[in-house]
Parts: sequence; C-alpha cells; structure tokens
Amino acid sequence: MTKHLAKLGTLIATIAILASCNSTKRVTYLQDVTNESIISLAGNGQIRIKPHDRLTVIVSSKDPELAAPFNTTTSYSSLSSNPLASTNPTSAQALQIRTVDEKGDLYIPVIGVVHCAGKTRSELASEIAHKIIDGGYISDASVNIQFADMKFYVLGEVVRPGQFDITRDKITLLEALAMAGDMTIYGNRTNVSVIRKEEGKDQSKVYQVDLLSKDALLSPAFNLQQGDVVYVQPNKYKAATSEINQNRTFWISIASTLLTAASLALTIVSFATR
Repeated sequence: MTKHLAKLGTLIATIAILASCNSTKRVTYLQDVTNESIISLAGNGQIRIKPHDRLTVIVSSKDPELAAPFNTTTSYSSLSSNPLASTNPTSAQALQIRTVDEKGDLYIPVIGVVHCAGKTRSELASEIAHKIIDGGYISDASVNIQFADMKFYVLGEVVRPGQFDITRDKITLLEALAMAGDMTIYGNRTNVSVIRKEEGKDQSKVYQVDLLSKDALLSPAFNLQQGDVVYVQPNKYKAATSEINQNRTFWISIASTLLTAASLALTIVSFATR
C-alpha cells in the first residue's frame, strides 16, 4: 500500500512539474534568444515627425533678446481658444507649441517655413539652428524641440490599459507593455497586434507580433510610432474561463429560479391543506 502511495505521489509531482514548465513556455518572452546573442533591429526606431504632430520649438542664445523673435507666440495664439493666452507670461513655453501642417511643414518666425516631416527631433533642431546661424540672425543659436500631445495606446489583456505620452525619441513594444503594467496571465503573447495609421492614406495597417520569438525584434512594429494602438488579445484560457463563468452564472440563475418556484409551490400547497 505504501509503495502504491509513493508511486502515486511521484506521478502527481511529475505532472505538476510538466504543467509548470508548459505554463512557463506560454508566458516567457523571447524564448529562443541565447545568452549574449546579437540581433539587428529593423531600423533605428526613432520617432519621426508627421503631419499634424504638435511640437514645442524653443530657440535659445546667450543673448535672450536675440532669441525672442523666434519664440513668438503669435501663430499659436491665433489657434488658441483662450484670447488671453498670449498675454500670460506663466505659460510661455506652452504657447510655443506649433502644429505641423498637412504638407509636413512648420512655420518658424523670422526664418519662415521649414519642412520637417520624416525628420527626427534632433535633425529638425539642427536644421533650424543652422538656418538661424547661416542667416546671420544669431551666431550661437541652439534649438530645443519636444513632442507635445504625442501618444500611443495599449488595450486588451494588460494590467493598466490606456493612453501614454511619448516623451522620448524611441519606444519599443516591450517598453510600451511595461508602461501598461505588462500583460496579464491571460494575454496572448504569440499574437500581439500593433495597429498603425498609414501616412497619407485613409487606412491602417495591422502588424502581428509573436513576443515569444526573437523575430519580434525584427518586426517593423517593434519600435512604436506616434498614434500606434497596441492590442493584446486574450488567450484560449481566458476564453475558456469566461465561458465557464457564463455557464456557471446561467445554471446558478436556473437553480435559483427553480428553488423559488419550488418554495412558492410548497407555500401554496401548505395553504391549500389547512
């Protein structure tokens, strides 16, 4: 008897270990990456400016008076719903937000229109600074450009779904998931969708990324762009759990109804026999 119990215990332990290993394989990212392996990513992944992006452009110099004309708030104030915005000194930086037009151009006071679509922040800042210096306006001009209201979105089986600000020049899919608190245990790691609006077209492109494989690092969607929507689909276990819960609720409701009917019938019979 003792031997049979020992064998049964060993069998149960083996099944538990195998189940644990199988569960680990379902949730571990980049499973085929080896120690110190080198993988070339698809492009440098830097955020590139697109039409309708909003940017803050601040020109600086050792002499603030020389830089002041380049930081005028006129163009923003004309679009602002607040008529007093241009007279509020406490919001000077906010008033320097500029919107890239449909052609991908940005108007900069004094030097005029600068084409910025397809450029990174540093590339655009360098170009504006060179135009100011080459034009003889400021010899020591420096330009700082920041993203304004630039976001990406994470939906589905993550801990904290929502919209997130882009504040850096590069953000990867894994970083985006980390910002959303990572996937839940019910997230389908083999089929994460990245929905991206195609520039100049009234359509979007959907990329499917398998985060269990190192091939995820080669996907054009591994480096996110502004406006991207990341959707984590539920796995089959979540679907099964949902179905079980729905069935359980249904049968509990049926049982409750039957008990209520039975109780009512007994009450009626009791009154009838008195």
